[in-house]
Amino acid sequence: MKRFLILQLRPETDASDDEYRAILDKCGLTQDQTHRIRVDQEDIPSDLDVTDYAGVIVGGGPGCVSDPPHKKSTLEAKIEQQILNLMPQITEEDHPFMGCCYGLGILAHHLGGEVSKARFSEPVGPTYCTLTPDASDDPLLEGLAPEFEVFVGHKEAVQQVPEGTVHLMQSAACPVQMIRHGQNVYATQFHPEADAHDFERRIHIYKNHGYFPPEDAERLIEICHGANVTVPGEILRRFAARYG
Repeated sequence: MKRFLILQLRPETDASDDEYRAILDKCGLTQDQTHRIRVDQEDIPSDLDVTDYAGVIVGGGPGCVSDPPHKKSTLEAKIEQQILNLMPQITEEDHPFMGCCYGLGILAHHLGGEVSKARFSEPVGPTYCTLTPDASDDPLLEGLAPEFEVFVGHKEAVQQVPEGTVHLMQSAACPVQMIRHGQNVYATQFHPEADAHDFERRIHIYKNHGYFPPEDAERLIEICHGANVTVPGEILRRFAARYG
C-alpha cells in the first residue's frame, strides 16, 4: 500500500500536531501509512513524484494566498510557493488530492480562479453546507444528507467556481465550499478534519490572529460544542478509503 502525503502549513507546533492527529483519525490512517511534511520546517523535495503516494492531503493554515507579497512574511511566502510548485503535477496527473481550507485557495489560485477577501469570508464556528446537484454521483459525497453542519473560519474565499471544476458544495455565506478538478482533485473551504474539540484548541491558539475578537473565544467554543459536525469527517474517510 502506498502512503498518503500529508503537507502541513501551520507554523504553530501545537496546531500542526493537532491537525495531523485529526487527519489520521478522520481518515482512519496510522502514522506508518503517511509521510508527513511540515512545510514550515522542511522543504518539499524538488524531485518529489506525487504518484509515489496514494494521495496528497494539504491542511489549513493562517496564511492567505490573496495577500500581496509585501504583507507576507518570508515563512508564509515560502510555504505558499512550495505548495504552488506541486500543483501543476497534481492537476496534470489528476492525482488524488484533498485541500482543506487554505488548500482550496491554493488549488483555485493555481487554476486561475479569483481568491480574495472581497466577499464570502466566514467567522470561526459551525455553518450549514448544502450539496449541489453535481454532488449526487460524486464518490465522496453520494448518499450523504443534502445539508449538514461543518466548521469554518477564513478571511479569504474563492469568489466564483474556477473554470473547469465541478461545484460540489455551497453555503449561504460562502458559495464555493467544495470543488473537484478532473476526477480526483478535491478541495474544501470548510475543515473536514475538525471536530468540536479540534476547533476548541484552534480557537485558543489563533485567538490573536484576527479571525475574531479575542474576548469572543469562550463564546465561540461553546457554540462549536453545541453543533452537530460529523459528516465532514466521513468525506475524509471516503477519500482515504477510495485511494488507499
